[in-house]
Amino acid sequence: MTAELGANEMALFDTHSHLDQPKFDDDRAERIQNAADVGVTRMVAVGCTLKSSQRCVELASEFEGVYAAVGIHPNDAAESAPEDWSQIQQLATASKVVAIGETGLDKYWDDTPFDQQLDFFDRHIRLAAELDKPFVVHMRECEAEMMQALREAYQRGPLKGIMHSFTGDADMAAECLDMGLHISFAGMVTFKKSEDLRACAATIPEDRLLVETDSPYLSPEPVRGKRPNEPANVRHTAQCLAKVRSVSLETLASQTTANALQLFGLAGV
Repeated sequence: MTAELGANEMALFDTHSHLDQPKFDDDRAERIQNAADVGVTRMVAVGCTLKSSQRCVELASEFEGVYAAVGIHPNDAAESAPEDWSQIQQLATASKVVAIGETGLDKYWDDTPFDQQLDFFDRHIRLAAELDKPFVVHMRECEAEMMQALREAYQRGPLKGIMHSFTGDADMAAECLDMGLHISFAGMVTFKKSEDLRACAATIPEDRLLVETDSPYLSPEPVRGKRPNEPANVRHTAQCLAKVRSVSLETLASQTTANALQLFGLAGV
């Protein structure tokens, strides 16, 4: 089955979703069509385990406009089998795989020893560089450790990656930008308490800005609390970003989609 995404005057790109999650099993095609109906014509399904990554690659082959990222999430690294990483390396070259991850660091959950998280993070960064694909960074309650890991990787050369669902401050964003990274905002930027995050979003250069849902998580205002979040809701986050950056939604959509296409190697596709 292939979902027809259709043409829209305004095209948005949801750069981070978890379409493989069981919450979408009953109506995945409908959710993808919902997105197309409001102009979200492309999206990346992001893997968190070997099995999840394999499923994301399957979805990318099944649905027009869906692409895949493959990797092992820091909170899942401890449960991965020894042979999983070599299979991720092979999967990374599959058709429509445009990024490596979700990878990163997490000190909120105590699921994987931190040394192991650092090891897996470095593996993902090196694989991304080898394949000239961006890596997708998860960060939770470990800003100092994250920046140190990125600085060490940057010693090997400019970084090509995405600070996914960014929640840092403007200084952190500026350093990430200096290292070559893109900054992506999800539903949290729309929350009433997120004034500082919105102020940070206003500082990101237009050619480094991305937008995402992280669905089925982080539903944005005005649908916060409704589950599951879905790719169509990236429009709400884009509207919020357009407002704080004093541009039209159409301009924001054009900018962020062009950025995603360039970063994922899809320009002209």
